[in-house]
Amino acid sequence: MSLLAVDEALNRIIKSVKTLDSEIISLGDALGRVTAMDIKAKLTQPPFAASAMDGYAVRFGDIDQPLKLVGISQAGCSYDGVLKMGQAVRIFTGAPMVAGADTVVIQENITLNGDMVIINDCKEKGANIRAIGGDFNEGDCLVGKNSKLDARHIGLLAAGNVAKLCVYKKLKVTLLSTGDELLEVGSQISPDKIVNSNIPLFKALVEEHGAIAIDLGTARDTVEDVKAKIALVDNVDIFVSIGGVSVGDYDIIQDVLKEEGLKVNFWKVAMQPGKPVVFGDFKGIPYFGMPGNPSSAYVCFANFMLPAMQQMQGLVPNGFKSSYAILNHDLKAGSNRANYMRAIYSQNDQGQKYVDGRASQGSSKLKTLADANCLLLREVNAPAAKKGDLVKIFLIKP
Repeated sequence: MSLLAVDEALNRIIKSVKTLDSEIISLGDALGRVTAMDIKAKLTQPPFAASAMDGYAVRFGDIDQPLKLVGISQAGCSYDGVLKMGQAVRIFTGAPMVAGADTVVIQENITLNGDMVIINDCKEKGANIRAIGGDFNEGDCLVGKNSKLDARHIGLLAAGNVAKLCVYKKLKVTLLSTGDELLEVGSQISPDKIVNSNIPLFKALVEEHGAIAIDLGTARDTVEDVKAKIALVDNVDIFVSIGGVSVGDYDIIQDVLKEEGLKVNFWKVAMQPGKPVVFGDFKGIPYFGMPGNPSSAYVCFANFMLPAMQQMQGLVPNGFKSSYAILNHDLKAGSNRANYMRAIYSQNDQGQKYVDGRASQGSSKLKTLADANCLLLREVNAPAAKKGDLVKIFLIKP
C-alpha cells in the first residue's frame, strides 16, 4: 500500500473537522480566545472633542492679542462656561473642549503675565484637538470575526465599552498514552522502564495553543486496560492516543479502538519522522493516533493536529508559520518521504535567516527537538542541496 502524501492527509483532516460552537464570555476572560462574530463598539471614542495636549483653549481669531484666563478644564472636570472673545481657558490632555473655543495652544508656546495669556506661536486653527469619534464611532467594527484576541484587542474593546463578547468555545483534547514500559515523571525508573515524556509534551502543546488538555494517563498493553481507558473518552472535541500505532505485537490500540467504533480515515503518511500516524473518527470525535517516539509525535502534531485545532477554533489552519532560510551546510538528496528535520535558524540584522540541520535526527531524541527552533523541510525526492541554497522552514519557536 502506497503512503499517503502529507498534503492529502492534511486535506482529509481539515475536511473532517468542524468549527466549534460559540459562547458569551466577559472581556476579562477573553485573552487568547477567538471571536465568533464581529465585535462592535458600544460608544463613540472620544465621546467628546478633547484636548490632545496640555495648553490653553482659545478662539483662533483671538491669538494676536493678550487673552484673559477665565477657568480650567481637566479630565473629569470640564469648564462649564462658554468662551467669549478675548478669553482663554487652561486645559489639560484628555479634557473636554471648551464651548466657544476652536484651538488648543500648547503650554510651551504661551507666556503668562498674571491672569493674561500671551500666545507666542499658533499657526493652525483646530490644532491639538481630538475630534469626537476620532478613534471610532458607536457601531464600528473593532475586532473582526475569527480574530485571536491579544492585549491590544482587549484594550480596544475596553475603550469601546464591550463587557461581553461572543467567542468560540475552548477546545477540549483528551490525551492517552500506551505502553507497559512507561512510568510517570518522578517515578523510580527500573532498567526496563522509561519516563513518559509524551503526555507532558502534548499537554503543554495543547494548552500552548489555547485548548484544554484532559489526561487519561497510560494504558497498559492489554486489551482490557485499553478498553477501560477509552471508555473514559467523553464530551471532548479531539481524542489523541500516543504510542501503539505501529505494527508490533503489542501495538494494539488501533485494533481495540476499531472494535469500539473507530473509523480510520488514513494510516501511514509519506513523512519522516511520523509515518505511522492514524487519523479517524471515534464515535463522532476526531481521533489522532500518534507514534510513540517524541519527535515523531511532535512532527505529526505540527503537520496535522495543530491545523485541525486551528480550524476548530475558527482560525486559518496554517499550522506553524513558514519561512525560508539559507543553508549553512550541504544536504543529501531526499527520499520518498517528506523529511522534517529538527534545525536551528539564526537571523542577521537585515532579517535574513540561516539554518543548520546537522543535529542528530533520531526520532526518539528530545534534546534535539528542544534545542530546535524550526523544522527544516526536505520535500519528497528533493535534489541534493548545497550550502547557500534557500530552503523552507517552519518556525516552531517565536
